[in-house]
Amino acid sequence: MAIAQLRRITEADIRALRKIVGPEHVRVGNEISDDYARDELARERAFPEVLVEPGCTREVSDVMRYAYENDLSVTPRGTGTGLCGGAVATHGGIMLTTTRMNRILEIDQECLMATVEPGVVLLDFQKHVEKMGLFYPPDPGEKSATLGGNVSTNAGGMRAVKYGVTRGYVRGMEVVLPNGEVTEFGGKLSKNSSGYGLMHLMVGSEGTLGIITKIVLRLIPLPKKRVSILVPFASLEEAIRTVPKILMSRTNPTAIEFMQQDAIHAYERSMGKPFPHNEAPAYLLLQFDGNSESELESAYQAAAETCLAQGALDALIADTSDRHSAVWDPRGAFLEALKAVSELEMADAVVPPHLIPEFVTFCDSLQERFGAKVITFGHAGDGNCHIHILREDMDDETWEQTYPQVMDEIYRKCHELGGQVSGEHGIGIAKRPYLHRWAGDINLELMRRIKNSFDPKGILNPGKVV
Repeated sequence: MAIAQLRRITEADIRALRKIVGPEHVRVGNEISDDYARDELARERAFPEVLVEPGCTREVSDVMRYAYENDLSVTPRGTGTGLCGGAVATHGGIMLTTTRMNRILEIDQECLMATVEPGVVLLDFQKHVEKMGLFYPPDPGEKSATLGGNVSTNAGGMRAVKYGVTRGYVRGMEVVLPNGEVTEFGGKLSKNSSGYGLMHLMVGSEGTLGIITKIVLRLIPLPKKRVSILVPFASLEEAIRTVPKILMSRTNPTAIEFMQQDAIHAYERSMGKPFPHNEAPAYLLLQFDGNSESELESAYQAAAETCLAQGALDALIADTSDRHSAVWDPRGAFLEALKAVSELEMADAVVPPHLIPEFVTFCDSLQERFGAKVITFGHAGDGNCHIHILREDMDDETWEQTYPQVMDEIYRKCHELGGQVSGEHGIGIAKRPYLHRWAGDINLELMRRIKNSFDPKGILNPGKVV
């Protein structure tokens, strides 16, 4: 999408922004820390010219209206835990962070819905509702992310195989449009067929269409019990080829994760903690939840038998809180562990679940072809693979030539299998070239028209997605 002629921030702009949100909530120059120039992984780095921290919808609206009238770019940001540069201020301008807007406004136990501000941290929210016997199922690996960020990227996570992704739990929202107008989509509704699904356009839009200032989220009753099983295999191929068998067994697992030994060893080295079992080349990690002991026992035993029949070396039961943490905490820390041992690039591709074996086997084969370490783990139950290309000791020239070739091959194969560029991390900057290559001209043009309808001046998170 063509971006309008956006201008640089002036002292007059800074004075105006200070008047809107208060001088203590505006930072410039050296007051803006390096954290705001990047996210958790993407190579792109750029500082905003001014960092603004509004505390309410009215202040967000006033900032956006000022920016719109004065042709200033605005980059929305939560806690900056993204992995593709979606919250990096590549055009300078204003960075608008929602972290001060962090209130849980209401838990409606009759409707099983919560109303929150976008800056509420996922982990805090999950703990809060669980104390009330309620459950918010979306569970992306980065628990310090904000709910606004989760909605903006349609975050998924490990429980998606049973419960789905963030989109399925958003029932309503308040949105500030690029020109400062405030509107609402949806509400405390279980169903809604009233015109175009504008709310669902916002979910996954990565802050390019509007700024979400309130969210209505669906909750469910908290399952009373959970059990996990860790299943070692002699090869990654054997592990992955077992996944469709598990899905067909109708045991209804909450999560099916796959991992390689290399990731486990990286975790042990960087975190200084042992994994419960580290001798097998590959593993499946399954979780089951429910409300009765007999229900869970029947499910996990049937899944274990399926795995053993497919050649699994063992099936280790984690049926206490400590054992559960011992297998799941490392899974959530694998990315940080790999980042600690090597610079890396990551693909977040998703393919039809029954084609996971073919896709993962192909990605694994790229190691020999390109001489780069490739470690894959992810959500086997829903087809979402996180493929990590490690630099290790490559020199600059070799690395700059190698990782783009590997990424091209990954996304080419993904497209060939009917997959998509991102399963849950979004597009941002890092995956934009791959989206533009594989999404199709008609789809891209439709996205550009939608962007232009919401943001005709192109001031909101310019240069991202489309």
